[in-house]
Amino acid sequence: MKITIVCDVLGDPNNGTSIASYNLIDYMLRRGHQVHVVCPDKDKAGKKGYYVVPQRDFYMFNGYVEHNGIALSKRDDVVLMRAIKEADIVHIMMPFGLGKRSAYICNRYHIPCTAGFHVQAENFTSHFFAQKSRGANYLVYKYFFKKMYAYLDAIHYPTQFIRDTFENVIQMKTNGYVISNGISKDFYPKKVHRPEYLKDRILILFSGRYAKEKAHPVLIKAVKYSKYKNRIQLIFAGKGPQEKYLRKLAKKEGLKYPPIFQLFSHDQIVNTIRMCDLYVHPSNVEIEGISCLEAIAGGLIPVVSDSDKCATRNFAIDEHNLFKANDSEDLAKKIDYWISNPRKQAEIKAKYKNFLKKFDREFCMHEMERMFNETIARKKNEK
Repeated sequence: MKITIVCDVLGDPNNGTSIASYNLIDYMLRRGHQVHVVCPDKDKAGKKGYYVVPQRDFYMFNGYVEHNGIALSKRDDVVLMRAIKEADIVHIMMPFGLGKRSAYICNRYHIPCTAGFHVQAENFTSHFFAQKSRGANYLVYKYFFKKMYAYLDAIHYPTQFIRDTFENVIQMKTNGYVISNGISKDFYPKKVHRPEYLKDRILILFSGRYAKEKAHPVLIKAVKYSKYKNRIQLIFAGKGPQEKYLRKLAKKEGLKYPPIFQLFSHDQIVNTIRMCDLYVHPSNVEIEGISCLEAIAGGLIPVVSDSDKCATRNFAIDEHNLFKANDSEDLAKKIDYWISNPRKQAEIKAKYKNFLKKFDREFCMHEMERMFNETIARKKNEK
């Protein structure tokens, strides 16, 4: 199968969508498929299978875009045609300019085309300080995203949550496949050595880009309400524009141990999960929350926000896995509950073993391959 994957944003694997892109590329190559990738990454120029398009120029806002750690593609029809014309199927990762143009080309030349739903409206509106505006988010789904997603041959939804959200707004059923982005077996529990200076501390991990919608401040402020505040060490795995602000906030809140801010490699985050005591996911907006699943796979109990914009709320098995969105005091109570109840932790961990089976990455990537094959077959029957 000749597969072209279109990435408006690719870059480093420091966010869920980029990681999902690389995992899909790697799996399809391992399966023996011919994979072409369209992206704006200058460092990919000349690499086999990559087609590099120019980066979009935002003029006076370029500094802001760079500060947010993203590089958006500028459409280039010549490059797109080279990458798409011989493809058996095209898969689009994001609903921006490059992806939309690719969908148009595929439609015009009757090439099977699918896309992943990896961006919530709130991810978009948060950059314009309108994340909490129902009207703004509705318009993004209804008039911006629908222009591409409603006219594809199939849509990959990482969760039923985001499928329901989109279909409820556009008031129509889509040809959707609900498939998790999947977790690697690398994350399964294993004993690791904890550095001496961390031995007496309670390590609480949160993996997520340092962005407003991830709500890191809720966790930072929760520490002061915890009866274990003098032992808690926060670890923020990631990277992003809010780092300077978060460091200042932690200092202002008087945390005994300053949070550890670090973008970890794959092996480093696996080992970090294994040495931690608890995982907290305070994010208000999340399509899937694969980092939360990875932490659960590594043996950590999750405490997640009950935000109705966050799919991770569905990972809660016990009432103590959920805290009230943006409520640091309630979060502190849930943190204290789990730290104080090791026997309850062991009971819940056993239940999570069954819960995780449907998120195995190899199974999920196999389902993506099935979606591609079925889409190609349907398209042939339409002719």
